[in-house]
Amino acid sequence: MDAEDDAGSLDRAARDFIAARPRLFGIAYRVLGSASEAEDIVQEAWLRWQNTDRTDIHEPTAFLATVTARLAINLAQSARMRRESYVGPWLPEPIDTSVDPQLGAERAEALDLAVLFLLEKLNPVERAAYVLREAFDYPYKQIAAVLETSEANTRQLVSRARKHLTAERREPVSSADHRRLLEVFLAAAQTGDLSVLEELLTADVVSYSDGGGIRGASRIPVVGRSRVSRYLAAFAPAFWPPTTVRWVEANGRPAVLVSADGKAVALLSIEASAHGVERIMWVMNPAKLAPYAASLNS
Repeated sequence: MDAEDDAGSLDRAARDFIAARPRLFGIAYRVLGSASEAEDIVQEAWLRWQNTDRTDIHEPTAFLATVTARLAINLAQSARMRRESYVGPWLPEPIDTSVDPQLGAERAEALDLAVLFLLEKLNPVERAAYVLREAFDYPYKQIAAVLETSEANTRQLVSRARKHLTAERREPVSSADHRRLLEVFLAAAQTGDLSVLEELLTADVVSYSDGGGIRGASRIPVVGRSRVSRYLAAFAPAFWPPTTVRWVEANGRPAVLVSADGKAVALLSIEASAHGVERIMWVMNPAKLAPYAASLNS
């Protein structure tokens, strides 16, 4: 191949990759729950694509999606070990979905922070099978090829993931009801209104603070209506007065970005059902919060 042909081939490779990139990031992010790790996977997929003999590849996106999914599974397996030594609760890294509400997928499935948090409890292969099926609508046969397993086993993997999610979460409310509940919750949390909080929260509510070891973030989940209400009321006088709040979108749901002295200190999101607020998630780790806050202003 002469230099001109080689340049033309690389141009085509770059065009094919750019076209596939939103899907690749969407797959990697859902499998890993981390935007920064997903970016690393996409970059690695690009390097492999450049060095691949592309002569007989007729469906670049399918090829790249396979490479990306396998790289993400491998990284997720080592990430599980790292997260076992993580200080305090681990929550997914939030992303701004206001520009791309589906984040490169056929549908906005496996994108909600609460769902990504629950998927983290699955093994990486189950998680990848669920993501490819539910978010990207891949046929079981194609998922089986990606995962290098049988179609029957693939169906089992997806079924197990669905059962896990169904067992762990109640049917979520509509986006409008979610926003309304978060508005009422925020007002009650800011004022430390115990009676409103106890009315809003489910009996088995859990509050998770992901601070990655920073001061002020609870290192254990707070569980139960009474405990969570008292916990929120106790820190309200010190936490809220110096802050400003901004309504944002994170992972397809309304959320609240809390800032102090112009710097983001927490992203507050909830999971809510017809029973009330089920989970409260505080992303406070600067390594997760800073990129999200920066993306809102870019």
